[in-house]
Amino acid sequence: MRTGETVETGETVETGETVETGEAGTAVEIDEVKAAIRARVLEHAGALTGLSHRIHAHPETAFEEHRAAEWTAEVLRSAGFEVIAGAGGLPTAFSASYGSGPVTVAFCAEYDALPGMGHACGHNVIAAAAAGAGLALAPSAGELGLTVKVVGTPAEERGGGKALLLEAGVFDGVDAAMMVHPGPFETVRFRSFALGTLDVEFLGRPAHATLAPHEGRNAADAMTLAQVAIGLLRQQLPRDWHVHGVVTAAGEAPNVIPARAAASYEIRAARAEDLAVLRARVEDCFRGAATATGCELNLTRPEPDYLDFRDDAELAGLYAANAAALGRPAPVEREPFAMTDMANVSHAVRAIHPMLDIGSGGAVPHDPAFAEAAAAPAADRALLDAAVMLAWTAADLARS
Repeated sequence: MRTGETVETGETVETGETVETGEAGTAVEIDEVKAAIRARVLEHAGALTGLSHRIHAHPETAFEEHRAAEWTAEVLRSAGFEVIAGAGGLPTAFSASYGSGPVTVAFCAEYDALPGMGHACGHNVIAAAAAGAGLALAPSAGELGLTVKVVGTPAEERGGGKALLLEAGVFDGVDAAMMVHPGPFETVRFRSFALGTLDVEFLGRPAHATLAPHEGRNAADAMTLAQVAIGLLRQQLPRDWHVHGVVTAAGEAPNVIPARAAASYEIRAARAEDLAVLRARVEDCFRGAATATGCELNLTRPEPDYLDFRDDAELAGLYAANAAALGRPAPVEREPFAMTDMANVSHAVRAIHPMLDIGSGGAVPHDPAFAEAAAAPAADRALLDAAVMLAWTAADLARS
């Protein structure tokens, strides 16, 4: 959809319920609040879809999202949000706040792209929806007793940006954190694997493969032994424990015993507790190979572990009711199928991470066809619905 067009979402919900506000002590009709929120989303429709398209047209990968972060922050700054750039010490993160109510709700805006594939995960939609929820909710923050935050979170695809922001205290004092993720179907209760990454380096000793092989220590042999050990380990692993990797270096000439071999591995499990056990067993495979070949071993973790997502049942129920009120597709239940650093936030803060159907025609995230769908008219309509649903859910939380 082109910037500036108006997108119609679902019908206004008439609930007749009331909320008690903290400061003034007056009652506010929740249906009037929700109607105002929806009207504000439609008022900002051009700016929000324009933001989504702009981020989509200029993809930036992990920790390089300088333009996307500034564009998203500027939309909020121009609406009166107090914006802190470089939140948590990450140059492409930000924290934007509005209001000073006792309940703090944070909307997470992802905006990193995939290397070589652009926005094939639709993070442009996530950023615009989070900004839209903040813009729509902010004018009602006082009467609802809310502090509204939008947190710009870089490096979800690789790097664990939210985990780093959590460790840096950016989510301190947040009562609930929310976001939506585009997909080929609609879900409310998101499930994810826990994910760990591991960089491996064996260091041996070079030697001529014919004249003096006894002088060498073969790093490529160490990698081979480790891979065999991991392959045998897989036979005894539970079904939801996974190990996979690629060798990135294993020598340069056939007549020289390789002095260095390297690999990049990922491990996955349904629960964070299981991930820790799996990591120890996989690392022991590499340690054993180093001992057997006389090589040195370097094991490093290039990013924080991604934990398993643990959603909040009350927030999920509120979101589901609002999705139904907007006429969104019926949600489906899915087994764990993805990973997200939003899961780390969910271990510390009440959180939800629903999936949003953007009409991708069956294309799934990380597919080039999904990148095309993420800037199509159906995605524009979905992101405006998402902004409404997130803001409505925050208003319901304040009421409860």
